[in-house]
Amino acid sequence: MMRALWSAASGMIAQQTNLDSISNNIANVNTNGYKTEQAEFKSLLYQTLQTRSTSANGDDKPISAQVGLGTRTASITTQFTQGALEEVDSLTAFAIEGDGFFQVSNAAGEKFYTRDGNFLFVQNDAGGLSLVNTDGYYVQDNNGNNIEIPAGISSSQVYVASTGQIGYYNNEGTITLLDSQMALYQFPNASGLDKVGDNLYQPTASSGEALNELTTPGLIVSSVRQGYLEMSNVSVADEMVDMIVAQRAYEMNSKAITTSDSMLELANNLKR
Repeated sequence: MMRALWSAASGMIAQQTNLDSISNNIANVNTNGYKTEQAEFKSLLYQTLQTRSTSANGDDKPISAQVGLGTRTASITTQFTQGALEEVDSLTAFAIEGDGFFQVSNAAGEKFYTRDGNFLFVQNDAGGLSLVNTDGYYVQDNNGNNIEIPAGISSSQVYVASTGQIGYYNNEGTITLLDSQMALYQFPNASGLDKVGDNLYQPTASSGEALNELTTPGLIVSSVRQGYLEMSNVSVADEMVDMIVAQRAYEMNSKAITTSDSMLELANNLKR
């Protein structure tokens, strides 16, 4: 019965983590580029109650008697499936179709990766425009430089092709291409990326190094859609069902604790 108490308690803790993950998914249902997270569990150690037969001959049993000691959270895995693209009234909004990530850099030169293409232009020291995200991190091109538009060109003139090639509409209405292309990166294992908040990720040993789509052979190249944003891939219906399942599992574990407590109380009262 003591094992039942601790096993059920571990189940309640695990389902609380599951509910935390589900709640975070629902909270980010309208977050650009957000990817749903799924809690996964694994069993704890097993105790062997009996390995041999209780017969007088002591014959080996084909199956031993083992009882588990509960569960715990194994991981919270991010599902990097494609989110729906939504058209917005902004020429500095970009969505990725494919497995790529934008690369952004902060003032200290640290590199981050994101699926959130809600960018904007700010004026730089040269009098031109620099493309940044909502936190002011500079969007990078394929050469690892900040994406900058020369002075005299307004943000309404900027054109970005599906390949990420950057240009602008001149006075004649034709497109002049710049020597700059928006960088897109992929990872051998995107689920291994470290989440640092603000829709940003950093590589880890599990994710592998960032692979430039333009220079890495064998990758399926992603497409850039100007004037669109990628919505989250959270399914509210699925999350609500998962929430109900987690709630019922939590209730059953709590019931196991109260049942074990009642059995212990009966056992203690036998001496009276």
